[in-house]
Amino acid sequence: MSNQLEKVKELIELRTQARLGGGEKAINKQHEKGKYTARERIAMLLDEGSFEEMDMFVKHRCTNFGQDKKTYLGDGVVTGYGTIDGRLVYVFAQDFTVFGGSLSETMALKICKVMDQAMKMGAPCIGINDSGGARIQEGINALAGYAEIFQRNILASGVIPQISGIFGPCAGGAVYSPALTDFTLMMEGTSYMFLTGPKVVKTVTGEDVSAEDLGGASVHSSKSGVTHFTASTEEEALALIRKLLSYIPQNNLEEAPQVECTDPIDRLEDSLNEIIPDNPNKAYNMYEVISAIVDNGEFLEVQANYARNIIIGFARFNGQSVGIVANQPQVMAGVLDSNASRKGARFVRFCDAFNIPLVSLVDVPGFLPGTGQEYNGVILHGAKLLYAYGEATVPKVTITLRKSYGGSHIVMSCKQLRGDMNYAWPTAEIAVMGGAGAVEVLYAKEAKEAADPKAFMAEKEAEYTKLFANPYNAAKYGYIDDVIEPRNTRFRIIRALQQLQTKKLNNPAKKHGNIPL
Repeated sequence: MSNQLEKVKELIELRTQARLGGGEKAINKQHEKGKYTARERIAMLLDEGSFEEMDMFVKHRCTNFGQDKKTYLGDGVVTGYGTIDGRLVYVFAQDFTVFGGSLSETMALKICKVMDQAMKMGAPCIGINDSGGARIQEGINALAGYAEIFQRNILASGVIPQISGIFGPCAGGAVYSPALTDFTLMMEGTSYMFLTGPKVVKTVTGEDVSAEDLGGASVHSSKSGVTHFTASTEEEALALIRKLLSYIPQNNLEEAPQVECTDPIDRLEDSLNEIIPDNPNKAYNMYEVISAIVDNGEFLEVQANYARNIIIGFARFNGQSVGIVANQPQVMAGVLDSNASRKGARFVRFCDAFNIPLVSLVDVPGFLPGTGQEYNGVILHGAKLLYAYGEATVPKVTITLRKSYGGSHIVMSCKQLRGDMNYAWPTAEIAVMGGAGAVEVLYAKEAKEAADPKAFMAEKEAEYTKLFANPYNAAKYGYIDDVIEPRNTRFRIIRALQQLQTKKLNNPAKKHGNIPL
């Protein structure tokens, strides 16, 4: 055999070795836990045959604690690029079969290299996390590696979409990379995220808690809001990442992909003309409104189980991707609170960063009262949502369906926060507050002197409601651009978005604002 053929043979053998990661035994162990390997996950995520791997032959350089006697090609992370629906993406997947996916200096270098490449090319970066944390044998070098990754997450924020999939453990400092990215997805039952694990918690606070109860998918999707999506199988999770990317542009200088629309733009939804209950204290389901007006009823909800009094997610109107923010009257009457404000604000800022128009569906009676909210800084959290809408320069279309009172009216993309087209249904009530509260302020003195204070107040409340619980007062001042028939909502939104396609609006030149964090 010629010398060249010998070398080609050696290359093929090395590639085979690298593809085995930590070896057959470790791969079988991963499969026994119901988990796929890093390469299997990448193959499922990307278009078939599109993956081009980088840095397959990288090895760690650590000599402490006998580490030099144990090396694996690739060093515990698979990196490279490929396509999703024909669009370029960069990807790294930690390989749990090599040192438990723990992060070394060289693993960090591989991840940083792929992130730098994604920034140069203006393409999304997807990270699949499955790691036992920092490789302790490498000490400060591993920590420095994490910091290098975080710095890139920060600089890439708002430039390219960043998505994190948590497919196993993610603990300690490692949690900060997903927290800095745009969207996080966790696996139900097999993934967890926390800064300090159950053992440390027990030692320091005496609290007995399992990994699942401390940082499992259910905790982070419903209580903390750390994760945006959860999935019960890895196949479902990877399909969800592909679907999410279909609504998002490649980078901040591009538009989201336009999809052919088969749903008539002038489709009338008669059910919307009757959806608002006669009793103002009665709820209806905002999901029904959303599915009635968007293309083919398709809506990809984000953070579905967290702060359910506000709904956020992606949909399309005439094939154009939009972000929807909607109050949900079925949960806490649709009031805004600290968590709902934070949830809405971050989503609005994501859409604004990536040129995705915003459609807001408003039915909000106010902010949740009480010491719990005030001590929790609801003023600052509400200001986040206000800030996000006011800062956003993408097309903004707002529809007020029913209540829009006081401060919460302002916060939900009102005209003065540069809403482009603000529509209202005939059932809209746009006022400083509800009738009952208003007359208590306006007529407290007269009520005391009235022969029948109760009847007097009821009469005054009816008067106030007639005067202000309608959209025409706001329309009179031009704060509402038009009062529309509910069944025409889809058509009116599409026409507004078409008109706004060439919108140009710039904020004052500055390094960055100081959002009330």
